[in-house]
Amino acid sequence: MTVTTNASDLVAVSVAGRVANPGFSALPAEPYRLTAEGKAFLWPTFGGIVYNVSVGDSAFGWSGDCVHPSVSIAHPDANKNRGLNIFACVGNRATVTSGAAKGVTGTVTGKSGRFSDQVIVHFDRATRQKIAVDDQIMIAAEGVGMTLADHPGIAFKSLAPALFDKLPKTVENGVLKMGVVATVPPHMVGAGAGLTSEGGSLHIQSTDRAELARHGLDKLRLGDVVAIADTDSRYNHGYLRGAMSIGIVGQTDGPRAGYGPGMTVVMTAPDGQLSSYEAAANIADILELSA
Repeated sequence: MTVTTNASDLVAVSVAGRVANPGFSALPAEPYRLTAEGKAFLWPTFGGIVYNVSVGDSAFGWSGDCVHPSVSIAHPDANKNRGLNIFACVGNRATVTSGAAKGVTGTVTGKSGRFSDQVIVHFDRATRQKIAVDDQIMIAAEGVGMTLADHPGIAFKSLAPALFDKLPKTVENGVLKMGVVATVPPHMVGAGAGLTSEGGSLHIQSTDRAELARHGLDKLRLGDVVAIADTDSRYNHGYLRGAMSIGIVGQTDGPRAGYGPGMTVVMTAPDGQLSSYEAAANIADILELSA
């Protein structure tokens, strides 16, 4: 179904970052983290080039803590990194501009990091073998400022217009309904709720595995489109009865309390202006991203 956006009026602008090395804080001195049960662990976490986890793979089962699939980028200048995180949108084209993989293109698939400080970019596995930490990647950023004339109450966040056009959707009684794999109840929204809604991610709390399964969230794949009930993300994130947000699963599960698969919010609206229905909806399939 065609829903008309103001895509022809949007500004496409370049933003860039370097392939980010995984890091640990200077303090505490020990690198260990704690599971929800208080057990110390040391697993790979976000950042770097991840050679064997891709969009379309399961969001669960990895011996990692909120791992970003494929490649994570950030700009070393904090202000410029803020621009990268705000303007990059899921579905944007990314081009390697230095190193052995120079000229190869990929696709933005999410935003995350400890404080909304990294952008996640998909490249096929052969390309990942050529990319190095600190290689520069430029994004043709387009999507910020997107609106729908017939649905002015819906706000877009970090979504490329070309991807929006391809997402499953319908309109019923004036309400835009997006096709989603599952719906996240508000009590399962965890880490990220206190950060900006213009970047970063909201985590699905996954400590309670029975509750996860009850809502059909235990089989999520990276790249799945999900609804987030009673969540208003127009200006940061907050609980609002009747509101809805739409997110895309961008990173894997993790064992810490309050964490789980991370979602990049791409649409949001209060008061029942946005709804959902169950559908096969994964951006690896929709954008035909090669592993």
